[in-house]
Amino acid sequence: MATLRVLGIDPGIARLGYGIVEAAGSQLRCVTYGCIETAANIAVAERLQTIYQELEQLLRQYQPDAMAVEELFFNRNTTTAFTVAQARGVVLLSAAQHNTPLAEYTPMQVKQAVTGYGRADKQQIQQMVKLLLGLASLPKPDDAADALAIAIAHAHTAPLARMQPAAQPQQTGWHWQRGNGR
Repeated sequence: MATLRVLGIDPGIARLGYGIVEAAGSQLRCVTYGCIETAANIAVAERLQTIYQELEQLLRQYQPDAMAVEELFFNRNTTTAFTVAQARGVVLLSAAQHNTPLAEYTPMQVKQAVTGYGRADKQQIQQMVKLLLGLASLPKPDDAADALAIAIAHAHTAPLARMQPAAQPQQTGWHWQRGNGR
C-alpha cells in the first residue's frame, strides 16, 4: 500500500502553521507539526525570507508528496489579508520550486473533510484531528492544528480525485452571442 506524505499549511505572516501527515489507506499518522513565527517589528521582506527559508528546510527534510494550503478568506481587515497573501505566495513558490503538487482548500472544505460538517468550530476540528491522528493531546497552537486539518483534508480527498475521470465541459444547451446578435 502506497503512503502519501502531505504537508498542510495554514498561511500567516506572524505565525504560519504547518503539519505533516502520512496516509496509508485509511490509516493516518502525524509526522510533525509546528509554526514558523516572525516578529512584527521586522521588515515584511525579512519576515517573508524567514518563512521561505524555514519552508525550504521542511521540504528538504520531509520531502512531502503533496502540499495542501488553505485558501484565504477575509471580510474585514484588508491589511491583514495582503500580508497573509504575501506569505501564501511564498508557500506557493516553495511548492513550485520543489515540484511538489499543490492543492488548495477552503476552510469549509477542510471542516467537511475532517469532521463531516462544513460549519464545525475550532474545538470540534481539533478534537477530530487529535482522534484521527491518535495524538495524546490537542495539537497546539491553533495554527498548527489547522495545518494538520488541512493535510488530513488532502489525505482524504486526493485518492478520490485520482479515481474520478477527467472533468468534461458541461453543456448547458444555452448558446450566447456577442455583439449585435448575428
